[in-house]
Amino acid sequence: MDRMPSWIRRHVAALRALLVLTVVTGVIYPLVTTGVAQALFNANANGSIVHKDGKAVGSALIGQSFTDADGEPVRGYFQSRPSAAGDGYDPTSTSASNLGPEDVVDGLPEGRQSLLTQVCARSKAVGELEGVSGARPYCAPDGVGAVLKVFPDRVVSVNQACPATPFIAAHQGRTVECAKPGEDYAAGETVPVRGAVTAVQVPADAVTASGSGLDPHISVAYAELQAPRVARERGLDPARVERLIQEHTTGRALGFMGEPAVRVLELNLALDKA
Repeated sequence: MDRMPSWIRRHVAALRALLVLTVVTGVIYPLVTTGVAQALFNANANGSIVHKDGKAVGSALIGQSFTDADGEPVRGYFQSRPSAAGDGYDPTSTSASNLGPEDVVDGLPEGRQSLLTQVCARSKAVGELEGVSGARPYCAPDGVGAVLKVFPDRVVSVNQACPATPFIAAHQGRTVECAKPGEDYAAGETVPVRGAVTAVQVPADAVTASGSGLDPHISVAYAELQAPRVARERGLDPARVERLIQEHTTGRALGFMGEPAVRVLELNLALDKA
């Protein structure tokens, strides 16, 4: 070895380091971590698969939609919260929408809904499904963001395309116009209008997606909002449905972090048994 040229010795040393690190990080480390996971967290490590009649129907860690072929909610099931992961609860596309609270104007690309309009549309749909008011602050009655674009000589309800009737008739003494498709309103002052809504009946998790887009839980408030519909559709005693909600509600993490949440898939499977 000492007789080898220095450049060969350097290459041999590099190759030796590559082989050692490959064995340590590519073989030993994965085997150790996999073994520990299987020994201590077997169910979670294997995906927390939930079975029904011997068949896998989902995971306790990943939410899913309970809709029909047309994407409409199946009325006899509790509905999950919205998901921004792919087409919904796609673990290969886990993500949030990356839209913030200032995203209030619908626009480019043409037909894109702002975060505000998404929330308004979802709240309206949930309200109609559950038979309650879906009204929210800064939402127009037709389920879009109540936002004006104010110019020196005109005011436009920018999220309501013509021939829609603007949610308010006038602003600062000027008639409010509907938005003409294709017209650029970027130069106007953006003015969200809060409206007179004081009590919101549709919970926040019914209209917003989780950060991962995979959350398998809903809030207790959202479950209780859905309970009368589910009981009615299934012909069950509402008190029995309430008990099932309680049985499938998790506590706070470590007893003090977060809020209690309802496991939607397990609750729906319990309903099928009931």
